[in-house]
Parts: sequence; C-alpha cells; structure tokens
Amino acid sequence: MEKFNKLTAVAAPMPLVNIDTDMIIPKQYLKTIQRKGLGKNLFAEMRYNDDGTEREEFVLNQPAYRNAEILVAGDNFGCGSSREHAPWALLDFGVRCVISTSFADIFHNNCFRNGILPIEVSPEDLSKLMEDAERGANATISIDLEAQEIRGPDGGVIHFEIDHFNKHCLLTGLDEIGLTMKKEDKVAEYEETRKMQQPWL
Repeated sequence: MEKFNKLTAVAAPMPLVNIDTDMIIPKQYLKTIQRKGLGKNLFAEMRYNDDGTEREEFVLNQPAYRNAEILVAGDNFGCGSSREHAPWALLDFGVRCVISTSFADIFHNNCFRNGILPIEVSPEDLSKLMEDAERGANATISIDLEAQEIRGPDGGVIHFEIDHFNKHCLLTGLDEIGLTMKKEDKVAEYEETRKMQQPWL
C-alpha cells in the first residue's frame, strides 16, 4: 500500500453522525473484488439523484471539495457492516485521512490495512476542524503522522494518538502480508530446517 507520512489537503466537512458503510458504498456496488473503480460510487445514494445526475448540495459535488483528500466527519464513522469496500471506495476517490471523534472498530482496522489514516480527536477539536473545513479550498489542513499532529489553516496544532504498530505500517507502506514477506528468508530457513528434522511431515 502507499506510504503515509505527511498530507496537506482540502478537508471536506461531513457533520453527520453514524455514517455507516452502506452510506459510504451502497450494497449494490459490492459485487466486485477489485479495489479500483469504486470511487465513482462513493456515497452514491447521497451524491446522485435517481437519474444519475449529481446533487449540487452534497459536499463532494461542490467545486471546493471535489478533490478533498481529508474528511472531517461526525461521531461513529464507519459503523454498520464490515465491508472492506468502504475504505477501498474512499481511497479510490482520493481520501487518505478521515477525522472523527470515534470509528467503528472493523472500519478503523480496515483503514490501516488500506493506507488510510483514521484520526480520533476530542469533540472540541472536531468542532474547530469542522469550522476549518467549512472554509473551503482556501483553507487546507496539514497532517504529520510522524509527529502525530494536525495543523489547521490558521496555524493551530492538534496532537493525536495512534497505535505504534499501525503508525509503523502506514509510515512504511506495509500491511500484515507485507510485513510477513519482509521475513521471507527466515520463513524459508525455518521450513528447510523443519523438513530435515521432521521429514515425515
């Protein structure tokens, strides 16, 4: 997966609470196992009318947020079913970071496995970041994963916590499989030793 270190980008405000995975990527788009191509269906039922035309009022259809790489969202983001298509759709659209006060556990873990940084902040910090995001494309937010800091357009800094293992994976661009493959030589060595010591297996 792509490494995540620093990101400076437009943040789209989505002040809804309980944005579930069916809202992120509706069930009719789950037939594919390809990670690419889902971005066009991100938030499809909120983003498009029944005839396929865009809803002008939806945030990601507004000119200032069409290229947003950060979402600032309400509490309990990613709840609902455990579909991994949700982070796939976000990433394919271009979103690399979601900021909220809380995330559903499975969605939270799936983000890290796909190169998306989910950041939990206090309600007070979220309110400030939501105000920053509502200022549009003229107000970008900067994220420094190494320093664990969010910097607003006015220079204010918010520190965030993150699990050490997940931070390492994002900084190095390695998921669990990638980390295992880094030890491929040791795995091969173990297998050869086992064959000699237990040839009947």
